[in-house]
Amino acid sequence: MKTIAISSFKGGTAKTSTALHMGAALSKYHKAKVLMIDFDAQANLTAGLGFDPDAHDSLAAVLQGSKSLAEVIMPTDFEGLDLIPADTWLERVEVSGPLAADRYSHERLKGILRELTYDYVIIDTPPSLCWLTESALIAANHTMICATPEFYSTKGLERLSQFIESIAKRHPLDVLGVALSFWNSRGKHNPIFMDLIEKNFPGKLLLTKIRRDISVSEAAIYGKPVFDSAPTSRAAEDYLALTHEILSRLDKRADQN
Repeated sequence: MKTIAISSFKGGTAKTSTALHMGAALSKYHKAKVLMIDFDAQANLTAGLGFDPDAHDSLAAVLQGSKSLAEVIMPTDFEGLDLIPADTWLERVEVSGPLAADRYSHERLKGILRELTYDYVIIDTPPSLCWLTESALIAANHTMICATPEFYSTKGLERLSQFIESIAKRHPLDVLGVALSFWNSRGKHNPIFMDLIEKNFPGKLLLTKIRRDISVSEAAIYGKPVFDSAPTSRAAEDYLALTHEILSRLDKRADQN
C-alpha cells in the first residue's frame, strides 16, 4: 500500500483538486483500489466527491477512539474509490480528548492506517504546517507538493521544505514531486518561480503542469471529477498526465529499492 500526502504551504494551490483527481485517475484508469482521506477541516475534498461534511464522521472520531476506522470509510459513486470525509471537529482534534495528553499524538494516524489494504491512500492535508499536516506526513510514505507560479506560493516552499526535512529525519518520507497549477506557459516570471522550486526541492519539479480550466470548478459543483463531468477538458488531460508521471516516479522508487 502506498500512502501519499498532498501538501502545500498556503491555500489556492489546487491542492484538493489535485488530490481528488489523482485518486479518481488511479481508480478509473488504472483500476486501483483507492482511499481518499480528507484531513482538512474545510472539507473541500468531501464536498468535491458529493458528500455533505456535516452528515458524516471524520477521522477525528477514530483518533479520539469513539469510532473504528471501518465505520468512517464511505463508498463513493465511483468504482474503486472510497472516502473518509472531513468535518469541523478535525480543526482542533489534537487539543481535545485523549489526544491532548498524548505527547506522541501526531504518530497515532500512522498506526491507525496500518490495518488498511488499499493500493493507494491519498491524504488531503490542510494548507498549513499544523498538527494535521504533520500527522499526515508521518503516516505517509510519500508526499506531493502543490504550488502555483506566484510569489507567495513559491516563497513558502522554503518553510515547507524545512518542515518535511525535519519529519523525514524521524520517519521515512519521500518527496515525489512539486506540481504547478494554474499554469500559463506564457507567464513572463515562470523561470523565476521554477528556479525557486529547484532551489528548495532539487529535481522535484514535475514536467506536467495543470493549466487553468473552469471545468474543475464546475466539476466540484456536481460532486464529480472532471473525468466524469468534462472528460475531454484540458484539466482531464493534465490530471491524467500528472498521475502517469507520479506512477512513473513511484515505479522508479520501487526499482531502486
